[in-house]
Amino acid sequence: MPLSTSYITNAEINEDGSFILPLDASVSAGMYKIVYAMPIEDYNFDIIYNGKEDVELTFNSETGITFQESIENKLLAGYSSSMLLVSQSISNFYRQHGTDTLALTSIFKTQRETQSNFEIAAKGTMALQFIKANSPYIPNNYEDVNTYVKNLETHFFDHVDFNNTTLQSSNFLLERMYNYVFGIDADSKNIMAQYEHNMDEFCLAMKDAPLAIKSSLLLQLWQIMVDSEFESVANYISDTYLIDIAKTLNDQVLIDGLVQFKNTSMESKAPDFRLDGTENGKKLSDLSGSEYYVIVFWSSTCSHCLNEIPQLENFIKTLKKGELQVIAVGLEDDEKSWATAIKKSPEFIHVLGLGKWDNEIGDKYDVTATPTYFVLDKNKRIIAKPIDIEALESFFNSKNN
Repeated sequence: MPLSTSYITNAEINEDGSFILPLDASVSAGMYKIVYAMPIEDYNFDIIYNGKEDVELTFNSETGITFQESIENKLLAGYSSSMLLVSQSISNFYRQHGTDTLALTSIFKTQRETQSNFEIAAKGTMALQFIKANSPYIPNNYEDVNTYVKNLETHFFDHVDFNNTTLQSSNFLLERMYNYVFGIDADSKNIMAQYEHNMDEFCLAMKDAPLAIKSSLLLQLWQIMVDSEFESVANYISDTYLIDIAKTLNDQVLIDGLVQFKNTSMESKAPDFRLDGTENGKKLSDLSGSEYYVIVFWSSTCSHCLNEIPQLENFIKTLKKGELQVIAVGLEDDEKSWATAIKKSPEFIHVLGLGKWDNEIGDKYDVTATPTYFVLDKNKRIIAKPIDIEALESFFNSKNN
């Protein structure tokens, strides 16, 4: 999760699947990221390079990494697999409702010894920093499952130093955050509220971290929520944490992006705009008389739009009068082709958006493709964002059934 990355070298894959990444003497010891596909943020893995030993590995996108050479990387990989086996034994005991308390205590003892042995073996290596940071909560005595799970949650970040530059230069902090936010009480009936609670606890744990690290971690979590269409949680992240951090960092671009997303989120009041382009003309918010409104961003030079706009026109004719009004915002380089095209859809309210991708209305709605649809209720609140004409028709058909 480095805040910035530096390109070092690359290699082509040989016919037998092998590759070599040569590093010269000027390359310093530290964390390195190997990228094997695009996009970079999705297809990469970390390795430790200590400047003293070669790193030999095999990699499979399905089964992961196996290290043949490199004491540091083999130590860390061995630690991870050993601790995973112990964790699985603990999970099996609780899942099978085990009653042999001495057996569980013995497993905890094995876990404690495994942690200690790897810390001793890794002394003087960078791997030790990850082994210590991964140290789990280990009871001294028997605990019932509810007590144990609660303690796991409470002590999840006990050994994580958010100021550790080695951890910051890897995916460790990011993965730790994901594991906590998405893993703790993941079966909760109110999953959105649980995500927000977990995020609050995570932010409390990293309260002393540098602002740049907080911003980087939370922005990636915000993006995951956006991509997962958990808009309320994404906005909770920005309203509660990210915007204040961005203000402190003087990151106006981030602030504008967060506010723009919130303004076009579900249940938000649709950003207002003039319908005729004049300073004192009628606005979207002035419209009345319809149960629903659809804003469609389109272009007279967009082939998909020219296919879908007639379908939209035909669809509204199937609805009862007063149920739906369409506001069609044409994102155009000039007025000529638009003025001709709109004559085919006289039932729409047509708005000319000159500048195309650099248009004030389109920018307010973060439009990056045409056609783009927004469905509003009678109070002009966004209630749906269909991806195409079929999804829009499905939305209204479900309302009428």
